[in-house]
Formats: sequence, C-alpha cells, structure tokens
Amino acid sequence: MASVKDVAKLAGVSVATVSRVLNDSAAVSPGARARVQAAVDELGYRPNAVARSLRTDATRTIGLVIGDILNPFFTELARAVEDEARTLGLSVVIGNADERPERQDHYVRTLLEQRVDGLLLCPTAEITPLVRDTVAAGLPLVFLDRTLPGLEVPAVRADGAAAVDALVAHLKRLGHRRIAFVSGPALLSTGRERTDAFISALARHGLEVRPEYLEAGDFQAASGRAGAARLLELPEPPEVIFAGDNLMALGALDEIRARGLRIPGDVGLASYDDVPWFTHLDPPITAIGQPVQDLGRRAVRALAERVAGRPVEPVVLQARLLVRRSCGETEGSG
Repeated sequence: MASVKDVAKLAGVSVATVSRVLNDSAAVSPGARARVQAAVDELGYRPNAVARSLRTDATRTIGLVIGDILNPFFTELARAVEDEARTLGLSVVIGNADERPERQDHYVRTLLEQRVDGLLLCPTAEITPLVRDTVAAGLPLVFLDRTLPGLEVPAVRADGAAAVDALVAHLKRLGHRRIAFVSGPALLSTGRERTDAFISALARHGLEVRPEYLEAGDFQAASGRAGAARLLELPEPPEVIFAGDNLMALGALDEIRARGLRIPGDVGLASYDDVPWFTHLDPPITAIGQPVQDLGRRAVRALAERVAGRPVEPVVLQARLLVRRSCGETEGSG
C-alpha cells in the first residue's frame, strides 16, 4: 500500500505539500498540485486516517496513547497530562494500548479520525506501518517515556542511569555483593536502558555481573514473581532483588512473602519506579522515582509547540534514588 511519503517522492515534492493537496489547501502551485494528483493516481493511493487528520482547523483536543492503564506509573502520567492540558485549554482523549501494537494502532487510528490536534504516544516495541506513516505525514507527534529507533520524533523521557548507579553504589556500601535484576522487555527502550544501566553500574563499582542473576520480565507482576522464584531457588541466591518496574516489584514481594522470607533480613528488595503505596509497606520499599508530573507537563507543552508549528528538542529529565528500609538502609533520598 502506497504511503504519503511514496506520493511525495514520485511527485518530487515534500510530504507537507502532499498533505496540503490532500486537504485541498490553496497554498500549492498548480504545477505541484498536478504532479501530486498524478502520483496519487499512478500509485493508487487512498488517503487514510493519517492523511485525513492533516488540516488547518483546530479542535483543541490532543490524544494520549499509553502502554498499560493498570500500571500505576501510566495512571499517574495520564493524570499529569490531563492536568497540564487543562491549564492550556486543551482536552485529552486517552487510549490504553495494553502493550499490544494492534491495540495501539486502533487508538492511533481512532484519534486521528477524531481529528485531534496532536498525539502523545508511549509506543509499544514494534514500529508499525501506521506509526511510521503518522511520522512521515508530519502530524504533530511526541513520544512520551519511550522512544523508537530510526524515527525522528521528539521524545520526553526520564534517564535513570545515574539513579541506578547510585542504587548499586549504596547497596555495595551496605555490604551487598550479590545483586539480581528482573528486567523489562528488551524490545522496549525502557527495558533496554534499565538493563544496560544496571550492568554498567555493577561493572563501574567492581561487582560481578552474574548471568544467573539477570531475569527477563515483561513489566507485569506475574513475571516479577516468576523471576524472583527462580532467583531464590539458586544455590547461592541474591542478597538483593532489583525489579525493573513497580509491578514486577509487587510480584517479587509476593513471592518473597509466600516463602516466609523477611525483607530485608533474608533478602532485600528495590524497585525502578516509585508508587505511593511503597511508603506504606513494612518495610518501605527503596525505589528509583521518575519525575512523573514533570514528564506529563513537559510532554503536553512540547506537543503544543509542535501543533503551533515550532521545532521541539528532546526532553530528558533525571530520575532519583529514594532510599528506604527494604535493603537494610536508613531512609533518605539519593
């Protein structure tokens, strides 16, 4: 199926010019219009949801497609986006991709057909043709929390490398040497980044990277519990389990308690992502907290800039270590 980019290439014009022709804009020369129409006919191109969404009238509505609405991180992020959008006089329509590319595409297509002014997307791991066409068509788009390789889309995300390094350094000071990690999916940018940060931190602090201490999870509680179970069955189990997100930390916590083990007496527990209920547990859970409110605010403002036709630079905010008692330490902030 031909794309807007294919039409632009054949006609020898920009994607923006094709978009103006498809939307019957007057700001196109007769020659360019004729070439675009000829390319459309030759390729058999049919305007899809992306093309129909390119217009000059504004709806004051933006779309937000998130990875998993049941994940407290995304719930808080969606709330932050809504709050900031409201201050700018914008409405938000939210779609839950449930970490599935086909469901993500369903919501992207639906939002484009509803003619949102722009789109905030927490992308799944797969670069789908629809997402690629949306980028090529020039629709105001900002990636939130995650990125996709090879697509030139501004992203608003957090960098946790320094916080992970601080966690490993702190655990080493406490005397821990056997530290395990339950990672997120390697196909997601956040999964890769957290795993790379953990391995790099171990090496930087002179700790052994033991393959049996690296468990692959999927950012869901069940995988956190399964990973913790395998780690705790090892002949030499880890002294601390570091979960790659809050849901996997919950799963690990369930497994530790089901075995009658004490935290931190028998095994320590730490989490990437902080959630409010971590502070209400006994002991409270050490976590790496992302600046969720700032992520939401900055993402909405970046998208508003794109809608206005102004360039947007990537935004990278810093996560921070929140030291509590689940690894045996005294509470405080890192």
